[in-house]
Amino acid sequence: MWKVLQPEGWLEPKGYANGIEARGRQIYVAGMIGWNGQAQFESDDFVAQCKQALQNIVDTLACAQAGPEHIVRMTWYVKNKKEYLARARELGQAYQQVIGRHYPVMALVQVADLVEDRALVEIEATAVVPD
Repeated sequence: MWKVLQPEGWLEPKGYANGIEARGRQIYVAGMIGWNGQAQFESDDFVAQCKQALQNIVDTLACAQAGPEHIVRMTWYVKNKKEYLARARELGQAYQQVIGRHYPVMALVQVADLVEDRALVEIEATAVVPD
């Protein structure tokens, strides 16, 4: 379905891929925040919101008969980069509970704010389902 692109001699990235080559049906998931399907926040905890945002991505992919294993790209927008780094271990555990040990291409951007005041993270994703 897809091939990880890892330049020869480069250190292996941790928790993401440097590049992915893919072919198939493309699915684009809007930026998902840490609220549930009824647009209600169940927590103001950073890791809990990340886990919910990831679950929202997985739930949206399921509408297209796709799963987390089809994700090829994610962009994370966080309000607090320091919290992201300080809680990396907890975040990794939450990520694996929802996505598994699948690590697509990722980017992380610290932003001044998000549209929803209580949102601490927003994650968008692209998936490719094989032909």
